[in-house]
Amino acid sequence: MATDIKDITHAVEACAVMDLLPGRPRLLALGEPTHGAGTVLDTRNELFRQLVEQEGYRTISIESDCLMGLLVDDYVTSGAGTLDEVMERGFSHAWGAFAGNRELVRWMREHNESRPASEQVRFAGFDGPLEITGAASPRQALTALHGHLSSHVEAELLPCTAQTLDRLLGPDDRWTDPSAMTDPARSFGQSAEAARLRLLTDDLVALLDARTPQLIASDSREGWHRARLYGRTAVGLLRYHFWMADASPSRFSWLMGLRDSMMAANLLALAERGPALVNAHNGHLQRDRSTTLMAGRPLEWWSAGALVSARLGEGYAFLATALGTVRHQGVDAPPPASVEGLLYALREDRCLVDAAGLAARLGDRRPAPRVSPYYGYSPLDPAHLERIDGIVFVKDVPRSRGPSTGRPAPAYGGPASRG
Repeated sequence: MATDIKDITHAVEACAVMDLLPGRPRLLALGEPTHGAGTVLDTRNELFRQLVEQEGYRTISIESDCLMGLLVDDYVTSGAGTLDEVMERGFSHAWGAFAGNRELVRWMREHNESRPASEQVRFAGFDGPLEITGAASPRQALTALHGHLSSHVEAELLPCTAQTLDRLLGPDDRWTDPSAMTDPARSFGQSAEAARLRLLTDDLVALLDARTPQLIASDSREGWHRARLYGRTAVGLLRYHFWMADASPSRFSWLMGLRDSMMAANLLALAERGPALVNAHNGHLQRDRSTTLMAGRPLEWWSAGALVSARLGEGYAFLATALGTVRHQGVDAPPPASVEGLLYALREDRCLVDAAGLAARLGDRRPAPRVSPYYGYSPLDPAHLERIDGIVFVKDVPRSRGPSTGRPAPAYGGPASRG
């Protein structure tokens, strides 16, 4: 592919990113095609530091459990706990084992230590409390929401007592049985208790919305934001468990779509609070419809990026990361007749590419997507170029290692598996 693109490549720097965009977006998302790659996380950390310091971004959010992330936010803003504790307990999907994530949290705490709250950078997870083997019990989110309301609202307005919630929720293992992911009959999500909980949760969220001025005045806007997070999460988890119990052919399409819908709702809530930086798999952040095959059946759903972009327009920007090699996973140098091959021929180890400019240079001569021998790496789809704001290209990815054990960090697949 003899296409000259040197004039549309730039250093991976905040100023170059902003030059590609019409203005500063409320949400600036940086995707990754595989999880845990050390060089990719190092590139993210350096770029995000520049965007915080030069462009005024005040939140960094990654693809991790939104409730667990509250521990990380408390640590980076106030020093609560220790770095080891928050890396172990503040991340889902084993993301805390990645050295790049540890370095990000360490830098955020260091950055905030001598700054007033208004100038601090916050941390947020934006994924639901979900894993490939299932979903968490709604207990934490639902009891926290009820507890917040019971502390600030007259008792007679509450639709139920804490004891009623506890009785309906029952033991957590009725919600978290991993066999329910493949056997709907093992799920608790369509039981009479779960149906009652969905109605009560709807009333609790309605009460939270109806009493917004009172709640902000009597507590704080921060407390109200957290209560809204608890409400969104409780609603999302109960929906997710409902569809886990469904035996229809649309079951997995619903589950995939609900996960990205929960992500999108959390991202939109962050955008309300101020400009935020986002990091997740390319598949969750793209503007295009997501597709996969599961048990030979095609599934389609809209990604979080597509949902957010539809709401925010130019307030959302998406940079996709593309890789040359991941040799320890058998991903060798890309074919020259691929987008990655075109970028691999450049001299730079890392560069930022104007995706619209690249699409124009390629014209109708779009190559086929690169084929990866490793399920955990998703190559760039050339058909998506017009809906990507920029490409961060990293030429070579060495083996990633955990922060302290020296063992290889855990690896996860794309949105069709772990996402």
